[in-house]
Amino acid sequence: MDYKIAICDDNEVDCVYISNIVNSWADQLKNEIDLQVFPSAESFLFHYSDEKDYDILLLDIEMGKMDGISLAKRLRHENETVQIIFITGYSDYISEGYEVAALHYLMKPVKKQKLFQTLDRAIQKIKKNEQTLFLELPGETIRLPIYEIRFLEVRQNYVTIHAKNDYTLKKTLSELEQKLDERFYRMRRSYIVNLSYISKVTKTDVFLSDGTTLPLPRGQYEPLNRAFIANT
Repeated sequence: MDYKIAICDDNEVDCVYISNIVNSWADQLKNEIDLQVFPSAESFLFHYSDEKDYDILLLDIEMGKMDGISLAKRLRHENETVQIIFITGYSDYISEGYEVAALHYLMKPVKKQKLFQTLDRAIQKIKKNEQTLFLELPGETIRLPIYEIRFLEVRQNYVTIHAKNDYTLKKTLSELEQKLDERFYRMRRSYIVNLSYISKVTKTDVFLSDGTTLPLPRGQYEPLNRAFIANT
């Protein structure tokens, strides 16, 4: 399968170094890649306006006028599937990565094996994003990509699936849970939440990246927090 990968870094030496590792990874796994390198966030965005089909973005954080975090936030407004891997010399930015669902942070100097492992994870997520759920609604059948689902909520005998649009079905939460994968965590009887959309977990609430707040049932903080950390 072909993968379109971009490296965005204003340090030419780092670009060459990362490019060599990415090409080595592709050769080892016999993956066909289209690898492109950009010296700034602005140059990437100019190209992105015509080509929005990138699969993986290796993004330096500390750049010129526009930093990597700002670029990632801008991309996330219209692209939920591109796998963003931050490359940085500082650990101060890690908490901001949750806002843009970053796959991983790699500290400079980047280790070859660590980048290999992270790229492998990116490919696994890309493949998962191809999974779909078929919803039979009155008069129509909807093909819903699973990655779009933020959470599922029980109301009496119905379950509402909250995605880009909301869909209400006369099904049980358990029936739908069986069709989901490890990205989803069931919070007792009322909710199933997509771990990828969680931005913060407290003792009483779960905060999603879209601004939604869900009540956290008693006794669920520790297991949900472990699942949340494992999914990052």
